[in-house]
Amino acid sequence: MRFRHPDGSTVHLAYCTNVHPAETLEGVRAQLRDHCEPVRRRLGRDRLGIGLWLARDAARALINDPAALRSLRSELDHRGLEVVTLNGFPYEGFGAQEVKYRVYTPDWTDPERLSHTTDLARLLAALLPDDVTEGTISTLPIAWRTPYAEDPSAPGTARKQFTALAQRLDALAELTGKSIRIGLEPEPGCTVETTADAIGPLAAVGHDRVGICVDTCHLATSFEDPDTALDALRAAGITVVKAQLSAALHAEHPHLPEVRAALGAFAEPRFLHQTRTLTTAGLRGTDDLDEAVSGGALPDGTPWRSHFHVPLHAPPAPPLTSTLPVLRSVLHRLVGGPAPLTRHLEVETYTWQALPAALRPRTRTQLADGIAAELTLARDLLADLGLKELP
Repeated sequence: MRFRHPDGSTVHLAYCTNVHPAETLEGVRAQLRDHCEPVRRRLGRDRLGIGLWLARDAARALINDPAALRSLRSELDHRGLEVVTLNGFPYEGFGAQEVKYRVYTPDWTDPERLSHTTDLARLLAALLPDDVTEGTISTLPIAWRTPYAEDPSAPGTARKQFTALAQRLDALAELTGKSIRIGLEPEPGCTVETTADAIGPLAAVGHDRVGICVDTCHLATSFEDPDTALDALRAAGITVVKAQLSAALHAEHPHLPEVRAALGAFAEPRFLHQTRTLTTAGLRGTDDLDEAVSGGALPDGTPWRSHFHVPLHAPPAPPLTSTLPVLRSVLHRLVGGPAPLTRHLEVETYTWQALPAALRPRTRTQLADGIAAELTLARDLLADLGLKELP
């Protein structure tokens, strides 16, 4: 979906296909047919943006077969779909029964992460619509904090890889005329947990092709103030490459038994749900939600937030809620001013099948309805900020 900003520029809105995990090219094609096109039809649009997730095997298949890449581009056009952004965070296995810490490998100290991200950039340059010259890719925020923090050579290794990536992106732009940028996506528990943590490493790289991806669920989980976060990025000259529109789980009174019970329903074995609380002593947290609700691991005198991407349009029932107000504040700062701070927005609720059973979609139809409802909410938020939806 495309929107005209009051300054005349185009802002793109997509939804991320990592909600339909597929490891192979055949699986990606099935996503387009079974999920993405039906969502587009529900929205009544001739064109729908998708934030494509290409696992390692699917990406390699496309890199090794130019005819398959051309065919995929044709299929996107045929189904009324367009790609201006990729989710390059998960590498493989995102549809496994247990993902947890595996999603952080390979990290940016591993040459394979550089190789895979380079492949994604080449693919995105080929998949961009003819009238679009800029593409974006989100990636993990360097590494999970361990063992990275114990390796004194790790920061230098990661910095060299980002520098090499920026050089490759420069060469790609010269070759294709397409500008691809990469955004580190701060996430609780990682070496870059917050937007503030990203400033030092990104300033060290010092290249505008490597910036930040602001995920509003992650920002809210870490209790970051949107204005403070975005002001600091701007002051440091850090580019907001893209933003992922998502909402975290919020518990105002975690000391109450009924609140603990409600939170416990969201503890599940597939994804990691880092949980945080902001105390007078600073930010405290656990790596997963079950560690918090079991008692004693996290102070409960202040609100808790958990890294669980809840549907934007359907906050959980009381006594829980979501951090949608944080998303609204971030979006206002990003695109509500005289010029957009980023032009790529992506709804990223990948946890539909991890929701408590009563909230989980049971059919493809229900899932498509839910995704369409999220995009409708995001579209309405953009309209409220003065953006005009384009045909």
